Amino acid sequence: MKKVKITVMKKARYDDLIEKYENPMEHECDVELGDTFIANGWEKPEDFCSSAWESISSFVLALSSGGEDLYDGWMKNKKSAMISCNDGFRPVSFLLETLDEDAD
Repeated sequence: MKKVKITVMKKARYDDLIEKYENPMEHECDVELGDTFIANGWEKPEDFCSSAWESISSFVLALSSGGEDLYDGWMKNKKSAMISCNDGFRPVSFLLETLDEDAD
């Protein structure tokens, strides 16, 4: 297994949907553009959003296990994937990249 780098590439916020449908929240996603996390194999990085992890973990597992060319040539780098969390109000896009470093 390999380590996988997770980089925050884009954040969106849909205030119209939030106002119309969402109950007030105590804690919103606090990642910033450019934040990086390292998954040790398919283990969730410390301080990584559990909800976002549910959205990306299967892709992290595939990449950390040597998977390449996900979705038949979708990504220029065969050892990467661009995956968004499933938050319909504040989606975050993550770039996942397999590192050459073995997982612990």
